[in-house]
Amino acid sequence: MQNRLDTINENDYRSNVIIPAKVRTPQRTDAPQRVTSQSLLGTRGELVIVHNGREYRLRLTHSGKLILTA
Repeated sequence: MQNRLDTINENDYRSNVIIPAKVRTPQRTDAPQRVTSQSLLGTRGELVIVHNGREYRLRLTHSGKLILTA
């Protein structure tokens, strides 16, 4: 981590103060993408997912649960 050296002027008093550089937390690249079920299912409440040549349906049930069927 690099520091920068700043000079503070207060009542003609000078002192050198080391101020730590901002530490950036790297974005996690391994975190899964998050989306809402509403954005996936839309107003129809159903989404067809094609995986390895097969179709799967993700549906919203009447009780508000999600079900995935092949």
